[in-house]
Order: sequence, then structure tokens, then C-alpha cells
Amino acid sequence: MRYAVKRSGSAVGYCALSIRCGTRDEAGFHQGIAHLVEHTLFKGTIKKNASTINGCLDKLGGELNAYTTKEEIVLHATVLKEDLGKAAGLLFELATSATFPANEVETEKGVVIDEINSYKDSPSEDIYDRFESMLFDGHPLSGMILGTASSVKKITRDELLRFVKEKFVPWKMAFTVVADIDETVMEKSALRLAGKYFPACDETSCTGDDSGREYSRPAAITFDRTISKRNHQVNCVIGGTAPSLYEEKDRIATILLCNILGGPATNSILNSILREKHGWVYGVECSYTQYADTGIVTICLGCDKGNLDKCIKAIEKVILSLRSRELSERRLKAAKKQLLGQLAISSDNGETQCLSMGKSLLTYGQIPGNSQIREEIEAVTSQEIMKMACRLFDSSSLSRLVFM
Repeated sequence: MRYAVKRSGSAVGYCALSIRCGTRDEAGFHQGIAHLVEHTLFKGTIKKNASTINGCLDKLGGELNAYTTKEEIVLHATVLKEDLGKAAGLLFELATSATFPANEVETEKGVVIDEINSYKDSPSEDIYDRFESMLFDGHPLSGMILGTASSVKKITRDELLRFVKEKFVPWKMAFTVVADIDETVMEKSALRLAGKYFPACDETSCTGDDSGREYSRPAAITFDRTISKRNHQVNCVIGGTAPSLYEEKDRIATILLCNILGGPATNSILNSILREKHGWVYGVECSYTQYADTGIVTICLGCDKGNLDKCIKAIEKVILSLRSRELSERRLKAAKKQLLGQLAISSDNGETQCLSMGKSLLTYGQIPGNSQIREEIEAVTSQEIMKMACRLFDSSSLSRLVFM
């Protein structure tokens, strides 16, 4: 098991247990099982019932949470630093001795199905999931994180137990801590916890590789589809595949390009034109999601039906400009400064740091330092930005999905 401790100056401590198994690892199981596992881990362990688990950190003023992605399940907790040992112990207990009581599983399946149905009332979220599923059709990444109502209904307690037994193994885990606590003390505590909750491990059962996970770049799939939803607002996603987590230089250039094009700041190009200048949209963004073998870049927007064509033409014009002209040195320097500022502010949050550390350990086996990240961003050139724009936004490889 990989682990890392970062010392902070806060009275609050953060810990996370990240497991390298997500929606893409559901082969042989019903779709949505990874997400249902995340939900039902909290419903009972060998020593604690659901009520005890829920109140364990609540009574300390802390928080216990979890989430599922296409590639990970993450359990994490926030507590006062003096209660960090209790929080860490609880995370290990949930990951190693969950009992999945049959009645609790059936109740939680109903909660998840309700969550699936609620997406129908949120077209901006539903359309992105649908777009990604269509783009990766036939690949393990095509599965919906929540699954479908019919698939979730078929998941059994025995299946949940089998999934955890196969996937929740030490060599697929990373334990991370951000707290004002001596690193040596926390290291000893982490080793003690690992020894306590994985007592039967030997070299054979506790080490391995991802030979069972399919790492292969999805085939290029393009589509242009409009689905009638009878919503007041039209939602649109335009995008395609992008660099993976391991294409380091291209990945950094893509992050910078997407931030320039449609990042969270009001001065991003698309926000400046579509919202601030013309008032055609309430919001527009360019997002980049990275996976082990591929990535996805999308431009997402919602607007009145009469503004859709104008928005698409404006987007095409902006993309053409980025593909045909290099950014000026002044503009590139400002874009780098903005991104570095955003990353620094984001990383100042202890929880964000803790979760990011887990992701880095699972992906790279190490945690890049701030100086390394800065150097990689500063090294991006205008030519590389233009080259990446040509790669990502080639009209022959772009797909589009519209909810009309």
C-alpha cells in the first residue's frame, strides 16, 4: 500500500483511502456496482452497525464521505487533528470488514435508483454522461458511474462482497494524510493500521499489477446527434478524445488550453464572448477529464433554442483562431500566471490536497512537487498550444450531442 503524509499548520486533519477500482473495473459484475459499493460500505461492518458508523465522526464534529469515479473509489474524512487516528481507523475498517446487510443493501439500491432518476431533471449533467458513454462506446470507460435502474436492481449482497474481495487489496490502495502532526508519528500509525486490517497478507496476496484492467485507447468514434427532451433550455456538448494521464507534456498543454478557452474565470474566451458580450448563455465551460489510457475534452453550454446556432458558430470561430494563430507571448504569460494562481489557491485547501495526493500515488507512484508543476506549465510554448488545439478540435474527430 502506498501512503503519504503532508504536514499542515491547521487544527483540522484530513485523511483519505483511495482504491484503484471504479466503473471501468465492473467486467463480470452488474453495471453500477462500484458506486453501490461506495454507498453500502457505510451500512455496517463486523464491529459497527450503520448508526454507529454514521455517528462515529459526527459526534466529534467531523465529516465522513466517499465518492466513485470511472477509475477510483475514495473514502475520506475530516476531523480535528487529535481525532485523526479514529478517522483513519474507521476508513480502514470500512474498506476491509463491511458486511453489506441485506436489508440495508435493498434500501440503498432504492436511494441510488432515485439518484439515477433525478438526473433526468438535470439535463446539464445527464448530457455529459450520455456524451461520454457514446464517445467511449464498446470500451470499459463507457459505463455510467451510477449504472442503470435495471442493473442496480440486479446487484446482490454476494456480488458486493465479491467485488470488494477482488478489488480492495493493498496494492491497489493509497492512504494519504494532511494534518499538523509529526510525519514520523503518522507513518508509524499508518503502518500499524495496515498491519491490523490486513493481517493475513503475504507477498503473493498483497502485491500485483493491473493486468486485469484493460488499458487500451478507445477507438475513434464520432457522432452528431440531437435528442428531443422537450426542455425549455437547449443543452449542447461538443468534444472528443484527449491526452491520457501519462502523456505528460501534452496533458499540461491541454490543461492550459482548456483554461484559456473555457476555464472558470470570467475572462476565458468563450465566457467573454458567449455570456459577457452577447448574453447568449448563462454558463459555458471547456473541461478536460483524464484517464489512464485516454482523456476527454468537452465544451458544454446551455442556452435558449434560438441562440444555439449562434453559439456554435462563435465556438467554431474561436477554435479556428486557436488552430491557426499562435498566442502572443504576453497573452501566454498571462494565461500561465492565471492557471498557476488557480492551482495554488485550490491546493491551499487541505481536503483537496489530501485527495489529490491519493490520485497521484495511484497514478504515478509519487506526488509531484509545486516546483515541478510550475516548471511544466512555464515550459509550454505557443506552438504547443496551437498544436494541441489542432489535435483536439479537428472537425473530423469532433462529436456533438444536443438535448433539444
